[in-house]
Amino acid sequence: MIKKSVAIIGAGITGLTAAFALKRRGIPVTVYEAGPRVGGVIRSQRRDGFLAESGPNTILETAPEISQLIRDLNLESRRLYSSPAVRARFIVRNRRPVPVPSSPIGMITSKLLSMNAKFALLRERFVPRKQDDKDESLAEFVTRRLGPEFAERFADPLVAGIYAGDPRKLSVRHAFPRLAQLETKYGSIMKGQVSVLRECKKTGQTPRNRAPSFSFDEGLQVLPEILAARLGDSVKLNTPVTRLVQNAETWRVMTANGEAEHTAVIYCGTAYQLAKLDMTTQKPVDLSAFAKIRYAPVAAVVLGFRREDMSHPCNGFGVLIPAIEGFKILGTIFSSALFPNRAPANHLLLTTYIGGERHPELAALGPNELVELAQNDLRVLLGATGKPVFEHTALYSKAIPQYNVGYGEFKASMDEIESKARGLFFAGHFRDGVALGDLIVAANTVAERVSKEIFK
Repeated sequence: MIKKSVAIIGAGITGLTAAFALKRRGIPVTVYEAGPRVGGVIRSQRRDGFLAESGPNTILETAPEISQLIRDLNLESRRLYSSPAVRARFIVRNRRPVPVPSSPIGMITSKLLSMNAKFALLRERFVPRKQDDKDESLAEFVTRRLGPEFAERFADPLVAGIYAGDPRKLSVRHAFPRLAQLETKYGSIMKGQVSVLRECKKTGQTPRNRAPSFSFDEGLQVLPEILAARLGDSVKLNTPVTRLVQNAETWRVMTANGEAEHTAVIYCGTAYQLAKLDMTTQKPVDLSAFAKIRYAPVAAVVLGFRREDMSHPCNGFGVLIPAIEGFKILGTIFSSALFPNRAPANHLLLTTYIGGERHPELAALGPNELVELAQNDLRVLLGATGKPVFEHTALYSKAIPQYNVGYGEFKASMDEIESKARGLFFAGHFRDGVALGDLIVAANTVAERVSKEIFK
């Protein structure tokens, strides 16, 4: 009799967290990772006194599962919360960073919006609900409820910062489900925000705009590395899965290094690799459609400057840029303001993102060209002078899945495949959202599903 176990494909944050959750339930796991390292897009590198994050910079602590994971890993002493001062965000208007108000009332006096846009904000609670079930883009949704200027000045840079995407293509229902639900449930974004605050207090959840952000003393890479250490030999690096075969009660997982039998499989890789996966199931399924999921290319440019070479104080979270402003970069995070020990004394560290759906061709530039492009825009935006004293670049040719209009078809396909192929589960950034906090929650959810459906 084959001992029950779970195969997890992909050692990003979703796969590692799911494996850890299952192992704590006493369920044997094997994590198959095609590459030489764990963590996926999470990459932290310390050099010359600077700590560069090439991928995500923070995790939002929006759910109890996130806090519990840190406790279970005994990482409380290494966790660093960002200072309340860095809650300040900036959006560019007239080629200058303007502080984003922290409340709807602050919008009324903000320089980010014209008087017409401010009146539209006040009228939002009286805008009727959408009557049909048509999948709507974020730009359409925001324009309908708040007007075109709000879509242009707020939705566009927000999308650049989260998805590196195009608000005219991204589905509000799938890319920003909480926003769509405010209208569906409460009839208004403004009314809904007030109600959500009350509900979050009852459930223990934290609204995203109030959730604390955190990292670790040596960057976010601490989390996947500690997870992998706790999993030990269960993590198999440089072991791509070449074929999956469903048998009557088990799954045969084949790799270049051999094969093994497992009771269940959790796929936590990328959508484009899923489309290529050779999989034989008892009821035929088609994975080829997942190749159509668009991934935005993104280049990260991390630059260190002497404090005196920057006229802007860079004392908030960062700055986002609407496309209408005409800059090449998507935005910049003030990395050294977020957490201590990111830069030497009297220095600043800035992480700039280039490419996305706005300028996909720019993400493929060479390191020197990327640094020059970033410098040129930072010179105008923040008054950066002189040459950076630290440079680090990273390219992700397929960085972030785009939850574009019609994405519901992909999610429905995943549900259908799971129902046909018992013991196969999907989780990860192409299904559960792109924020690290969402992926940690999703990993715990899929572990609970596997535990109940397969090991009950």
